[in-house]
Amino acid sequence: MGNNDNQQAAKKINHDPAEVIKPSAESEEAHDADQHAAGGHDHNDEALNLTNEPEKEETWLSHWPLLSALLILIIMLTLEFGFKYQPPFPVNLIIFLIAFGLAGYNVLGMAWRKAKHFDFFNEFFLMSVATIGAFSIGSYSEGVAVMVFYSIGEWFQDAAVNRAKKSIKALLDIRPDKVTVMRDGKPTETDPKTVAVDEIIQVKAGEKVALDGELYSDAATFNTAALTGESKPDTKRKGDKVLAGMINLDKVSEVQVKSLFKDSKLSKILEMVQDATARKSQTQLFISRFAKIYTPIVFALALLVCFAPYFFVDAYNFHQWFYRALVFLVISCPCALVVSIPLGYFGGIGLASRNGILFKGSNFLDVMTKINTVIMDKTGTLTKGVFNVQEVVTDNFDKNELVKYAAAIEANSTHPIAKAVVEYAGEPAAELKAENVEEISGHGLKGTISGKIVLAGNAKLLKKFNVTYPGDVDTLVDTVVVLAVDNRYVGYITIADEIKEDAKEAIEKMHSLKLQTVMLSGDKQAVVDKVAKALGIDKAFGDLLPDGKVQKVQGFKDAGNRIAFVGDGVNDAPVVALADAGIAMGGLGSDATIETADIVIQNDQPSKITTAIKIGKITSRVVWQNITIAMVVKVIVLVLGAGGIANLWEAVIADVGVALLAILNAVRIQRMKL
Repeated sequence: MGNNDNQQAAKKINHDPAEVIKPSAESEEAHDADQHAAGGHDHNDEALNLTNEPEKEETWLSHWPLLSALLILIIMLTLEFGFKYQPPFPVNLIIFLIAFGLAGYNVLGMAWRKAKHFDFFNEFFLMSVATIGAFSIGSYSEGVAVMVFYSIGEWFQDAAVNRAKKSIKALLDIRPDKVTVMRDGKPTETDPKTVAVDEIIQVKAGEKVALDGELYSDAATFNTAALTGESKPDTKRKGDKVLAGMINLDKVSEVQVKSLFKDSKLSKILEMVQDATARKSQTQLFISRFAKIYTPIVFALALLVCFAPYFFVDAYNFHQWFYRALVFLVISCPCALVVSIPLGYFGGIGLASRNGILFKGSNFLDVMTKINTVIMDKTGTLTKGVFNVQEVVTDNFDKNELVKYAAAIEANSTHPIAKAVVEYAGEPAAELKAENVEEISGHGLKGTISGKIVLAGNAKLLKKFNVTYPGDVDTLVDTVVVLAVDNRYVGYITIADEIKEDAKEAIEKMHSLKLQTVMLSGDKQAVVDKVAKALGIDKAFGDLLPDGKVQKVQGFKDAGNRIAFVGDGVNDAPVVALADAGIAMGGLGSDATIETADIVIQNDQPSKITTAIKIGKITSRVVWQNITIAMVVKVIVLVLGAGGIANLWEAVIADVGVALLAILNAVRIQRMKL
């Protein structure tokens, strides 16, 4: 499981991810010989570096040596088989050697570098031995063909990997290089890294927001697709949160900065994705280990194919069995596996990013395929985390007056319920002022309004002051603010958290995938039961403190369930860490929960939970398709080659063909629509 093995405790990110994602000079130098000098990748150790360095633009002309070799091969084959003409031996050999050098100088150079470090069991050394061996027995055209088509395969592999890198980077690396900050009353263009907290930045229409903050202007509309995957414009009001990466669709707007450049959510997203591509799945780790064992076994088997028949075949012909061994080496190249599999996982991470979901590692794509129980927090996950007045009920008292009295006294509290009452009352309530306000812990507030003593709180507050009230107040499910004026009960206001628009759809989707749904909450059981019934959740538990949530999740794990826990608050961080897959709501979520989580849902939509599961299953299915196709084709051609039925031409076509097929299959993940 990812949390125990691959994830450290939640930590604050206090550095600029732009620095993190640049490889060190030492690592660049060490990897340079293995990667760039060969014009390709060391596929056994492929990692996705989302560096901020400008990438070299490749064109067809940059591959002119390989294309020249291909042209020479076509001309020579046309002369031999079309016109039945073959140049004299020295000329023929020189022409094919030129083509061989043009096509294979990178591969031969890589093989030599690795051989100097006594690393002989790799695809470059394998291809070099096979092609040089073909030349040694006079199979010039086949030797050149193996190198040409292998190099073309490498070219396509490199292009596919680069495309995956660019796809993910383009989705996320959208931080502006410049920002306009208001200093001394004048707009000044500067580097976002130099802007301090509480400074005012100016964002023009069509411009990206560079830093997290709060809208300083009265209102503005933003495109949030880069962060949430949702293209629907989002209108913000003064004081609303605005995040780096959002695009201003309105007039020139001002934002008050609340986080440094390095601490913005977008910067953290970049780091998460960089870490995700480096954290390998179990399948990737297995294939890497498999390739290291598989390649020396292939060399040993090729030697057996070449020399073992000497002891069992009467008319042993070294040339014939050596040729079969070369076929064996060519088809056994593991590049189809070691490239297409990480490419598949890159595609899964990219597809998730486009849908507003961040996987912090390829391993969590695998974990999501095994989940059978989804446990969710209530407030902020299935509900909006915003309390609103639902109903105002009076007892022989004017309704508007009751709301004004409640708002006047609740204006002295910072509790979310108090804020909901004040917001509901609006501006007219501001004309009343409460005096001598006293907070009675666990009960509510007492104060004086226009000379009248007002009580506002729960039913226990009225009992404390011996105020009688109807018994049905105690049976109400929603949170209740009960009011009394001059020791007489005058009515109550019910307040509830609103269920998210797509919460019911999310639960229905989970049930369609045969997932057990559970809700945990610190709210009272009656409220929890009401929400669970409305959404159709299988099991619901209320009145839970953070340690109670941990016990419940541990209980489900002990029963053999594979758990995904979804939460947003600081108190959810321990359970997020405990689950097989911890999922955080990235919009409302606390930093501790987001950094502890394995997966982050950027737009806070619970329906994205099943989207994450589907992406995991799609990725796993494509990866195993590639493994199956590659292994089946290779085993068939290996047997045919050892039996003398398949030749070098068929071996290289089968090898390159299966590699390209696997790569195309992996690349299509990035284009899928959910």
